Amino acid sequence: MKLLSPAISSLARLRSWRIEAWIQHPISAQREVLQDLVTAAQFTEIGRQYEFSKLFTTKAFKQAVPIHEYEDIKPYVERIMAGEQNLLWNTPINWFAKSSGTTSDKSKFIPVSQESLEDGHFKAAKDVLSLYYMQNPESDLLTGKGLMIGGSHTINNLQEDTHFGDLSAVLMQNTPFYGNWIRTPELRIALMDEWEGKIEKLAETTMNENVTSVSGVPTWTIVLFQRILELTGKKNMKEVWPSLELYFHGGVSFHPYREQFKKLIGGDIHYLEMYNASEGFFAAQDIPGSEGMMLFLDHGIFYEFMPIEEYGKDEPRTIGLKDVEIGQHYAPVITTNGGLWRYLIGDTVEFTSVAPFRIKVVGRLKLFINAFGEELIIDNAERAIAESCKITQAVITDYTAGPVYFSEEGNGAHEWLIEFEKEPNDLNLFSTILDEELKKLNSDYESKRYKNIALRPPLVKSLPHGHFNKWLKQKNKLGGQHKVPRLSNDRSIIEEVLGVELSLPAEGWRS
Repeated sequence: MKLLSPAISSLARLRSWRIEAWIQHPISAQREVLQDLVTAAQFTEIGRQYEFSKLFTTKAFKQAVPIHEYEDIKPYVERIMAGEQNLLWNTPINWFAKSSGTTSDKSKFIPVSQESLEDGHFKAAKDVLSLYYMQNPESDLLTGKGLMIGGSHTINNLQEDTHFGDLSAVLMQNTPFYGNWIRTPELRIALMDEWEGKIEKLAETTMNENVTSVSGVPTWTIVLFQRILELTGKKNMKEVWPSLELYFHGGVSFHPYREQFKKLIGGDIHYLEMYNASEGFFAAQDIPGSEGMMLFLDHGIFYEFMPIEEYGKDEPRTIGLKDVEIGQHYAPVITTNGGLWRYLIGDTVEFTSVAPFRIKVVGRLKLFINAFGEELIIDNAERAIAESCKITQAVITDYTAGPVYFSEEGNGAHEWLIEFEKEPNDLNLFSTILDEELKKLNSDYESKRYKNIALRPPLVKSLPHGHFNKWLKQKNKLGGQHKVPRLSNDRSIIEEVLGVELSLPAEGWRS
């Protein structure tokens, strides 16, 4: 198989001129994308409603079409799931990517068209490989198999030919046949929805494969690695998979998990972050280990960026690529070949470069703590947690934080519930470092902490191993793309997590 590596690398370089075209001409590439989208959908219901046939400029498009959130498109989604077509997009929508938060039982169903699969997700995935091979021309990545720790698939009972599932499951179900040659495990295991049994099957069926790459949420990847090491008796994953060279990650910050991965893997590999969501494949690191991900501009998605202070206004302002600034926080607004029109996805991003355009995800519009005017975002929290772990030699599994309100007992504070893989020797020191790092990173937090007038020092509580998994299991949200919310602006999640019934078994598959 090693003989294939130069050939694969050459094929990847053949794609490089197309990638270079949209990198060098980003504005015109985006203009063409929008023109194609509006033209394709002009005779759909939404196209007629907003008179797409009369829209010939970006300015006219923005004036005609309002910004949508999920509740705005939900009526269309329900009609499509009931069998109607040609509502949001001009080709049939038979697949939906299901996503749900941990704070509600409600699920979002994002329409997935054939175009959004082929010209979006799959094209972007191929470009990720091309960019990787351009940086690593001697790589043996595609001479082995890629382990995908994916979600589950459910048949939608409303229509026989309409399906929904986690994004990873939708992608696996629709992957071209040749993709199965370089992927493990087999589909029936990859799509299992009972996660405790799934981890066991994943471990048993992949530990003897020649795995060269792994992709999945860090928390479940760690659980899988630990189980494989138990079964094999090996010291680290490099002993299990000597050719392992790349880990794809995304969805949550990798900062808190880096040291744990380094220890489990037992050798140097590349780590590559991707920004791939139910709504589309937006970006990926073109240089593994660098800050910022290359924004994909020719993959069926047109981008606008809303300054976060505009969120909640009746007519929020958005800007295009030519006006974005490095270091500012924006909420992406996307128009896609899956039928999303000026759709606010809910993430917040920051540009790390504008030539080429690179971004990093810094949080969620609705995941923050601002109970006292401190405007604490996830990026602040992740960096402070990572530094606290580094200094105290701690390793964390998961965490969440929320406010403690003013009361007769004292003024406000932030409560941090943390599950440690390796406890710090001194939890008070960990808490002190966390506080000091947050002050360095966030001037609003620093001002509120001045002399403890508005905020007391953070209250850090260590939770038993497996506690967050018990909480997710009680909410029927264990596994897949369900994640523990990092920050909340109220105490609902904090109280739920603290109220978990501790007698439930944490990891029954290991008993």
